[in-house]
Amino acid sequence: MGNLIKAEFRKTLSLGLWWGLAIPAFVTALVFALSWGASVNDFNDFLGSSDAQELAMVLGIEVDKMPVGLLSLGRAINIGVFFAVLFGVTALANEYARKTISTTFLTAPNRASVLSAKMVTYIVWGLVYGLIAVIAASIGTVITVDSDGLPSAGQWFGIAGAGLLAGVLGSLFGVGLGAVWNSIAGPTVFLCVWMLLIENILVLVAFFSAEVTWLGGVLPNGALNGVVGSIGAEAFGAIGSSMAEQLDQIDEALRWGMQFFAGAPGAFSWWASALIFFAWTMLFFGIGWAANQNRDIT
Repeated sequence: MGNLIKAEFRKTLSLGLWWGLAIPAFVTALVFALSWGASVNDFNDFLGSSDAQELAMVLGIEVDKMPVGLLSLGRAINIGVFFAVLFGVTALANEYARKTISTTFLTAPNRASVLSAKMVTYIVWGLVYGLIAVIAASIGTVITVDSDGLPSAGQWFGIAGAGLLAGVLGSLFGVGLGAVWNSIAGPTVFLCVWMLLIENILVLVAFFSAEVTWLGGVLPNGALNGVVGSIGAEAFGAIGSSMAEQLDQIDEALRWGMQFFAGAPGAFSWWASALIFFAWTMLFFGIGWAANQNRDIT
């Protein structure tokens, strides 16, 4: 197994894709944090004076003391983590496209060991992409958000840890999807269309037409975003069992709106979101595992 893992790292490092996606991951997360941070800095204007005052009253703090930096961090980290998913998609699909999968499977004890080695390898790469997203989001947030609106050290470490976890889960989800699809273009296009467009439309339509608030928490993109975004939402009393009293005092639409602004509409808590997305990851990984046991490698 050790040799297989070394081989996987050599393969990924020998290709330019890892830094070809790492650079836009950093830039996109930074730009998103800069723009989102500038938007939420004046929370009264961003949310609306009455809503901002209601939240401040429920939480027992002044409006200008709200940790609005968490909204910037959550949104920016989530957009950066998306590149970890894209990177994971190439784990197996790229080898089928380049026909290098034949050597990989023929020199390994069995195909299951190859997928296991890829899982370990992409856990590490997921941590790398998660760290890139956290660093870029933190830089953009510190630059644009006033000191009073920055999160506490505990909140920052919490959302940074969630970002690393999201990076790992996202990369493994991509590995599973790539293994199922056995193509680069197909799952890449599908991911972009589904995770950035279709799922968001479904969540918005479900809320505004049927007042379904939980849909975003169970779909793949929403669950992944909820790992990070729910920490910001919880800080504003919009998510979390520990905030039960505050939740009862906040209007349902305002609560969902804060979840949306935090990047986690419909999410439950960070750990529940992680478990839900892990279930999605294992579903695709299991299907991909089964599909590749007898797939033609010529």
